[in-house]
Amino acid sequence: MAKTEYLNFNLFDGNKSQIQKNSSFTIDDSSGKIVRVGHQKDQNAEKQIDLHSKYVMPGLINAHTHIMMSPQTNKLEYLSEAEITFTALNNLKELLRSGVTYIRDCGCAFDVDIKLAKLQQEGRLKGTEIMPSGRPMSMTGGHGDFIEGVDGETRWGYLTDSSDEMRKAVRTAFKHGAKNIKVMATGGVMSSTDQIDDTELSEEEIRTAVEEAHSKHMTVAAHAEGARGIHNAILAGVDSVEHGSYVTDEDIELMLKQGTYLTSTLIAAYVIPKYGEGKLPQYMLDKTNSFIETYFKRIGTAVKAGVKLSFGTDAGTPFNDFKATPFELQLLTEVGASNEQALFAASKNNSELLNIDNDYGTLENNKYADFLVLDENPLENIKAVQQPDKEVYKKGVRVY
Repeated sequence: MAKTEYLNFNLFDGNKSQIQKNSSFTIDDSSGKIVRVGHQKDQNAEKQIDLHSKYVMPGLINAHTHIMMSPQTNKLEYLSEAEITFTALNNLKELLRSGVTYIRDCGCAFDVDIKLAKLQQEGRLKGTEIMPSGRPMSMTGGHGDFIEGVDGETRWGYLTDSSDEMRKAVRTAFKHGAKNIKVMATGGVMSSTDQIDDTELSEEEIRTAVEEAHSKHMTVAAHAEGARGIHNAILAGVDSVEHGSYVTDEDIELMLKQGTYLTSTLIAAYVIPKYGEGKLPQYMLDKTNSFIETYFKRIGTAVKAGVKLSFGTDAGTPFNDFKATPFELQLLTEVGASNEQALFAASKNNSELLNIDNDYGTLENNKYADFLVLDENPLENIKAVQQPDKEVYKKGVRVY
């Protein structure tokens, strides 16, 4: 087997909270996996690449994206499947260029994320890999109930107004190929019919989703912004709370006890008042302005308490560009996370949440060589990951 050795770099491997100087690793060119990590030159490697004392870290894992959406047009309704697929493929390129090598997509019309993930499994589509959720679970009239199709009849989410309907919807998503189930526990910024603190799916309905999903090796992510909806989702046993805008001290303790992850997606709220005035519906601006200060404070409280952090951006929402993923790391540190906490969230923590940690998330033997090469030390300067011309490697192959 042909092997390539990368040498002479400073390594943040996603496991240890320090830089390992003068590092090297060897990659099996056929599998794209790391077969050796060390500090000495590998005499058995056919090819050596000197990284000139730059900094190497794992590729970012973004656990909350919507690849169907364009953050520039903000169009959601009356999209065709062809338009969504075209948009998704372009967004995947932007993600990869920004350093994101793996995503969990959290709600995609026509199950386009599932269909693209199948093409990846067949080896027909390369680039940023997808853990798909397919269509999300929503109550009638709730966050996620909007028309997706040009026929004017197809709905984006499964409409689940009872435990029985939830059970059937999760089983249907499983049949289609979903690996994660997205449940809409509360209202949200982008839905015109509700408020973000509206409680939508019931605890019983979410619990049914969790039971069905976990019995089929799927995870469950809960869109949850209002306090009551967050509480219901945690009690129901979801794997991750997405957003967590009004998370209470009581629920922070419960998350610590249960090991529930928190995907804060701070950038999604940050960009709306910054860029949306006069361009977005007023209800989106009003909602965001009403809670953003409390949101950032509550996430900071959760971070400082030691809640398990997962990393996601909600990319695709208004002005929330896919290429801006690394900026979320900076926002996490601004609310109280250390650089280490932010970087672990985007690597090791996310790989464990997504149950892909046997192959991804850290740079060690028998894992895929998904990595970034930076000019500066990200443990000292979290903005280092925002470097526009950083090198991006996917399974040992340089893609940018």
